[in-house]
Amino acid sequence: MEENNLQCSSVVDGNFEEVPRETAIQFKPPLYRQRYQFVKNLVDQHEPKKVADLGCGDTSLLRLLKVNPCIELLVGVDINEDKLRWRGDSLAPFLGDFLKPRDLNLTITLYHGSVVERDSRLLGFDLITCIELIEHLDSGDLARFPEVVFGYLSPSMIVISTPNSEFNPLFPSVTLRDSDHKFEWTRMEFQTWALYVANRYDYSVEFTGVGEPPAGAENVGYCTQIGIFRKNGGKATESCLSEQLDQHVYKAVFTTSYPSLQQERFFKLVLVNEVSQQVESLRVSHLPRRKEQAGERGDKPKDIGGSKAPVPCFGPVFTEVEKAKIENSPTPFCVGDKFFVPLQRLLAYPKLNRLCANEEMMRSVIADPIPLSSDGSAVVADLRNYFDEQFEF
Repeated sequence: MEENNLQCSSVVDGNFEEVPRETAIQFKPPLYRQRYQFVKNLVDQHEPKKVADLGCGDTSLLRLLKVNPCIELLVGVDINEDKLRWRGDSLAPFLGDFLKPRDLNLTITLYHGSVVERDSRLLGFDLITCIELIEHLDSGDLARFPEVVFGYLSPSMIVISTPNSEFNPLFPSVTLRDSDHKFEWTRMEFQTWALYVANRYDYSVEFTGVGEPPAGAENVGYCTQIGIFRKNGGKATESCLSEQLDQHVYKAVFTTSYPSLQQERFFKLVLVNEVSQQVESLRVSHLPRRKEQAGERGDKPKDIGGSKAPVPCFGPVFTEVEKAKIENSPTPFCVGDKFFVPLQRLLAYPKLNRLCANEEMMRSVIADPIPLSSDGSAVVADLRNYFDEQFEF
């Protein structure tokens, strides 16, 4: 139940209204950002496909993680339904996500519910995070928490962060860092609990943290202590699957899907756009050579009020291997006033090669919106257009 980082009353996360600023410890970046960045770094390293954040609060961590290209399903669970509804729209795709679709599908869902309730829609996840969550649980919920998260959900990896109470004396007038905290553990208390849970549910655990102590107080450890739990043997086995399925106790309050290249309409839009841009680039670069080969005809460009020839743009930088592949592919050519670019030439460019596996696939996708030669082996474009007439081509 991560509190709103801009409004929480904790002196740790950046609000010092009740504490003189000159005596309060300030973290740079703020401690909550360090926690979220820790999780993001872990995601970058392990590339999980399915990630859930329990106690997601204002969805700040979800917003940070949704840009990771490896994630295909991102779920947040919180007991505060109003906050989920208020922040849900911030997880929806923006215009830029449609202009440049992801490689893989991404679905984001927010559920209203308690983290100690079992919901089968959270089974089979690669990573579950519980950032500043467990200290908000009363003794009964804390006892049920491992049974649900480690025993029932049993993801491949679990990350749990919680305050380190040994750090608290460094803050002025602090007993508990938040009025809703039911407890705050020392490092020994957290590690004892974590090792017991890990042993019971067949996980290994390593300990670290964020929020470095000030010079001279290194003995207190990190301000936030973190346990990283990994399921022994890799991916969890779904035991008693028939009993686990279709337990839907959470209420879905928000869901959205992102455009991706796995979706036919977006793949077609991207491929057609990339082919069109590459053909135009080749056409423009071919014009000076064409003019040189044909010889000067004495025609002067039309004066359109001081317009200048377009400045050549810097194109992508290719490796030597990529350059050789392009140079060894069929060369664009002209027939009359038509410019032909072989599909094999287009497939030699890395970006198009990544999008399209072969010539047949490219032809089937672009055949309607882009003119092709009679045998379908090349894209056909007019050698010259209106804009060429205005410049010195």
